Amino acid sequence: EKNCSQIWEAFKNAFINKDPCSILPEDYELFINLTLHTIPPNKSLFWENNQLLVNSFANRGRRYMSLGDTLFGFVGDFLNWCGQAESPGLDYESCPTTMECENNAVESFWRMASITYAQHSSGVIHVLLNGSADGGAYPEPG
Repeated sequence: EKNCSQIWEAFKNAFINKDPCSILPEDYELFINLTLHTIPPNKSLFWENNQLLVNSFANRGRRYMSLGDTLFGFVGDFLNWCGQAESPGLDYESCPTTMECENNAVESFWRMASITYAQHSSGVIHVLLNGSADGGAYPEPG
C-alpha cells in the first residue's frame, strides 16, 4: 500500500524552492523508495528513442514492464517540471534544458529512476531500439 500524500511531498521536495540547475539524482531518493515495487523477472524492457512504440508494445505492463510502467516512472512520464529558488518555488513558465544545465529536475529524476529500474530488473532483459530514427538508435544530444 502506498501513501499518495507522502509520495507527492517526496517528489515535490526534490526540486521545489531550489535552484533549477542544482538538482541531483539523490534528491529523488525518498520519492523512489516510496514508490518502489517489484519488477517481475523477464519483463524488463529497456529502450531508446521510441517511447510511444514501447508504450504500445509493453501493453501497460501486461507484456513487458518498461520504466514508464513502474509507479516511479509513470509519475514523470511525458512531463517537464522545475523549481525555482524564489517564491512560489515552482517555475510555471520555463525550465532549463539539459544543454543549459545538466543537474536540472527532469534529467536528475530520470537518472535516478533509470538506475533504480536497472538495479531491480532481473532475468531476461529485453531491449527495443529505433535504428531508423534520425541519428540512429543513440542520437547525440542537442
